[in-house]
Amino acid sequence: MKLTYRDALRQGLKEVLLKNENTFLIGEDVGAYGGTYAVSMDFWQELGPEKIMDAPLSEAAFTGLAIGAALGGLKPIVEIMTVNFSLLAMDQIINSAAFMRYMSGGQITIPLIIRMTTGGGRQLGAQHSNSYEGWLAHIPGLKILVPGTVEDARYMLRFAILDPNPVLIFEHALLFNMQEDFKDIPKDFSPYQAKLRKSGKALSLISYGGMLHKCLEAAEEMLKFGQEVEVIDLRCLRPLDEKTIFDSIQKTHRALIVEEDWKSGSFSAEISARIMENCFSDLAVPVQRLCRKEVPAAYAKHLEESAIPQTKDIVHKLQEMLT
Repeated sequence: MKLTYRDALRQGLKEVLLKNENTFLIGEDVGAYGGTYAVSMDFWQELGPEKIMDAPLSEAAFTGLAIGAALGGLKPIVEIMTVNFSLLAMDQIINSAAFMRYMSGGQITIPLIIRMTTGGGRQLGAQHSNSYEGWLAHIPGLKILVPGTVEDARYMLRFAILDPNPVLIFEHALLFNMQEDFKDIPKDFSPYQAKLRKSGKALSLISYGGMLHKCLEAAEEMLKFGQEVEVIDLRCLRPLDEKTIFDSIQKTHRALIVEEDWKSGSFSAEISARIMENCFSDLAVPVQRLCRKEVPAAYAKHLEESAIPQTKDIVHKLQEMLT
């Protein structure tokens, strides 16, 4: 059966809302409009205003409301329209949601989910085309999920709703119309473990979210040159599954990390550092990174595409490292 990433998100969200009496969805345009990306289309009519709540244009306000509801025993799901708007709620996300459990000595938990769209490639300019999940992966107390497949889009929310900690889910905008074969949930499904999407022995290609499929395309292209590249989908940035990464490095002895964020201070730098700290003697060459160019996103399509890593750029980098 084929399913789109958008429909997978819809099914997962609806399942969670129906099965959990104390869960509700809140955000801008999630109700009558059906969600900016149509993930909650018709939910307001089907589930009612107690489950689906349209919020005013204040991310700080409705994120704070959701944190208060979580403190009161509910399990809110917040939809922030795009990742850049999460900056307006950063105080609530970090100083309240992330740190409350620690500051209360474990007496208080915040079972909160925040979903938001991330990434560029849609000609939305400098303020709406960014990837800030690496910033938030820096914060203890948060869990960071980045579904890059239809399967993950469908099932990650089922596990996130069970977590007593705040879980942030970053959904890449260019994946919503992506269609993949879809099966029932695997018995060993875990959203907090990285996954080997393609096995190989020449090099470990590490990525997540919107860059994952470009990496898979690049790995397929490299077969024409007789090189079997291994592709790792991180899936979760915090907690980071180091074992899957290190096991792969010990087999391939080379690593390329592909990320849509800027290189300076990026999450790829964190992965690179951990590889160097733990697998230095296993490396045949230094770890390499391929990231967005250090400029704000342009509105013009050709300029935006030139700044974000494309399949051809990944192939070129792979060829450099394997020759």
